[in-house]
Amino acid sequence: MTRRTVRIAMNGVTGRMGYRQHLVRSILAIREQGGLDLGDGDVLWPEPVLVGRRAHALEALAERHGLTEWSTDLDAVLADDTVDIYFDAQVTSARVEAIRKAVAAGKHIYTEKPTATDVEGALELARLARDAGIKHGVVQDKIFLPGLLKLKRLIDGGFFGEILSVRGEFGYWVFEGDWQEAQRPSWNYRAEDGGGIVVDMFPHWEYVLHELFGQVTSVSATVRTHIPQRWDEQGKPYAATADDAAYGTFQLAGGAVAQINSSWAVRVNRDELVEFQVDGTHGSAVAGLRNCRVQHRSATPKPVWNPDLPVTEPFRDQWQEVPDNTVFDNGFKAQWELFLRHIALDEPYTWDLMAGARGVQLAELGLRSAAEGRRFDVPELSL
Repeated sequence: MTRRTVRIAMNGVTGRMGYRQHLVRSILAIREQGGLDLGDGDVLWPEPVLVGRRAHALEALAERHGLTEWSTDLDAVLADDTVDIYFDAQVTSARVEAIRKAVAAGKHIYTEKPTATDVEGALELARLARDAGIKHGVVQDKIFLPGLLKLKRLIDGGFFGEILSVRGEFGYWVFEGDWQEAQRPSWNYRAEDGGGIVVDMFPHWEYVLHELFGQVTSVSATVRTHIPQRWDEQGKPYAATADDAAYGTFQLAGGAVAQINSSWAVRVNRDELVEFQVDGTHGSAVAGLRNCRVQHRSATPKPVWNPDLPVTEPFRDQWQEVPDNTVFDNGFKAQWELFLRHIALDEPYTWDLMAGARGVQLAELGLRSAAEGRRFDVPELSL
């Protein structure tokens, strides 16, 4: 067996997502399984170099997980020729500058989204990466979730017939932080710090819709800041200047319509924190993070509207669960493995910085739609 080491500068791993999903459940999980099997007796061994601003937090993480390399000096890490990949999970406002430096240093790029605060910045990163000849990828984790993988299986199998519409509900109540600690960092609710649910979630909806149902051709959105005051990590009140709810309608290539509500000010009355209902001429499905239920046209009941009588049909019981039929790995880890195989073996990989730019574009147009009260077409992006 030949073990090949790939060294990854991981910037932003002291944050919730960077630590839990990318360091622990992806890179460290790959190490725990003995590395990434490349075939023919070769194994790829990821070696993380933790990067951030807080030395004490980085040192504590390294000690907790038996790691030896960490630094608060990004420039020094990027100057190290043994570092192969730069990964970014920082706040969005710090991302463009750091990725510019990493591209200039010749590192391959893997980054969280949104890739930039505006579409011009996102396209600039894609151009720089293309011109530098480096490989690059953007985290698009939702399409690797079990529920959406089952939904993809149904689409590929022709279950729906013609897909007519997609309805999405995402969100939960994020506590204001006064009498109960908030589940999300305070910067998420300050527009000046790159916060807002549109810039956070519309990039997700772009790739979910694009990958499963077709390219988004137009967007119309209404956004709100339902909770105007919140309390930060130190218990101090602050003005919530960013949107915490967005109600979007998306026209898709092929004619289907998608409606997706995103909110951090909604109490959950559904089986999962996100659910998509897909209705087609031959059948329908409701998919969440892990589960997916279907109703074929041959098993569709015949409801009759009669408000004078109580409902007697158990509508939710009339749907059938889609079986797993496989073992689903963590979605972040699954995409990391595909990207690492892209680096090591030059295998195809489509979720690149241009895909990231499309997500930023949709968020930008969604905010413009809300500000101007009109629908916007979504033009093709090019470099």
